[in-house]
Amino acid sequence: MSSFFDSDSPSNLTEYSVSELSGSIKRTVEQAFDQVRVRGEISGYRGPHSSGHAYFSMKDDKARIDAVIWKGTMSRLKFRPEEGMEVIATGKITTFPGSSKYQIVIETLEPAGAGALMALIEERKRKLGAEGLFDPAKKRPLPYMPRVIGVVTSPTGAVIRDILHRISDRFPVHVIVWPVRVQGEGSGNEVAAAIEGFNAFAADGPIARPDVLIVARGGGSLEDLWSFNDEAVVRAAAASRIPLISAVGHETDWTLIDYASDQRAPTPTGAAEMAVPVKADLEASVSALSARLKAAVGRQMDNRRQTVRALTRALPSLDQLLALPRRRFDEASAGLGRGLQMNTANKRRTFERTAAHLRPDMLSNRISERRQKLAERMVRAERIVERLIQRSASRVSAADASLRTLPARLLSQIQRSQDRLTGLSGRADSALLADIRRRRSTVTAHDRILQSLSYRNVLKRGYALVRDDAGLPIKSAAALAQNQAIAIEFADGSINALTTEGDASPPPQPVKRRAEKAMATAPPKQGSLF
Repeated sequence: MSSFFDSDSPSNLTEYSVSELSGSIKRTVEQAFDQVRVRGEISGYRGPHSSGHAYFSMKDDKARIDAVIWKGTMSRLKFRPEEGMEVIATGKITTFPGSSKYQIVIETLEPAGAGALMALIEERKRKLGAEGLFDPAKKRPLPYMPRVIGVVTSPTGAVIRDILHRISDRFPVHVIVWPVRVQGEGSGNEVAAAIEGFNAFAADGPIARPDVLIVARGGGSLEDLWSFNDEAVVRAAAASRIPLISAVGHETDWTLIDYASDQRAPTPTGAAEMAVPVKADLEASVSALSARLKAAVGRQMDNRRQTVRALTRALPSLDQLLALPRRRFDEASAGLGRGLQMNTANKRRTFERTAAHLRPDMLSNRISERRQKLAERMVRAERIVERLIQRSASRVSAADASLRTLPARLLSQIQRSQDRLTGLSGRADSALLADIRRRRSTVTAHDRILQSLSYRNVLKRGYALVRDDAGLPIKSAAALAQNQAIAIEFADGSINALTTEGDASPPPQPVKRRAEKAMATAPPKQGSLF
């Protein structure tokens, strides 16, 4: 029976470590609850910590959640939290993996008052959020340098002047204003129609299509900003193919369009700052980068030039580079002649040692020795046979004399033995004669080899042997001196001659021609005589 904790369990569930699971939960919670508004009662508030952060809880009659306000956010709050105060907190949910807890990081905090409207906003927010209109993955980045900006706002308020003034100061671009009402009955439909109208512009139409949209309105109460909580406005903002900046109200004012837009600005002026960069800063940055680039290129060229010069100085001259190879070449060329001479001398000594074993006189001596040994063995064999025959004859005679006295029944057996002895004697004679013939044929073969290796056969083919006055063969023309007496031996005799003045060395012949001539003059090869 397999163990319950067998590592080969058939389950296909992914195995996580504790830290991996905690990190995954943290990312999931932060992505799903990036921006939330929570209404509840403050509990456990003890004021800011020594670090400036505030830690407490928010609760209702059924649950509670930990909350934290960081030091930077605490300094921007319009009022101070108090124990038991009912508030509406806006922030994001995050987890603390060290203790498996989650908490809300509060970014804005306001006292609860408009209960019915807030409940309606929360309900609509949950509904639209469930449809994915507030999904952070759908938010598009803003273009860095837009050419055309579309603004949806009231044409008579201070908001449009602030936006135009801020854009003109930072980076003057073409601005198209779509005038709408930003408050009152039907204002939400006008804002939604303006967003859809900008998206309907053709890219190459008579009116330039904006690269970014700004939906702006000044601050006000919850009722004043209600048009931007309209479902049509939120859906139009979420469906916009042009990146949209929401700039409704002041920094603490939040509407549903802020969640559906691609970017939220705390103020209309902040929206203008988000839409365009500062032209002067860009020009200064470009000038600074250009100057740095030129300086870097100059320094790089100087460094490379100095490096090349240093490497050039470090390189040896042509004579220095070729000195060692030249010396090695000279040594090799000087040793080449000596090596050839030594190699020739070694080959000549080897040839002479080999030729010493192939001299005709040595072969003649060996053949004579073999003939003498063969003759001696033949004589000895004849003597041995004679002695054997005599010994056998004496034995036969003795046996015959002794057998004459035997009964007649033994005479036939003796006769058979006598016949057998006669047959063996005849076989011995035949074997001896066959051995003699075989040895005679061997001697004849050796004699033919001796005759084929004799230099006299070479002379018969038209060659001549030159000897000095001492009778020694002359192997090269360089060994002769002027007016030196020589003997020239032919196949039919020899004559005496005297050398005359002239170039003793014949012109060199190509290797191939010398090889062909040697092959033409060389004696034909003989097969084995055995």
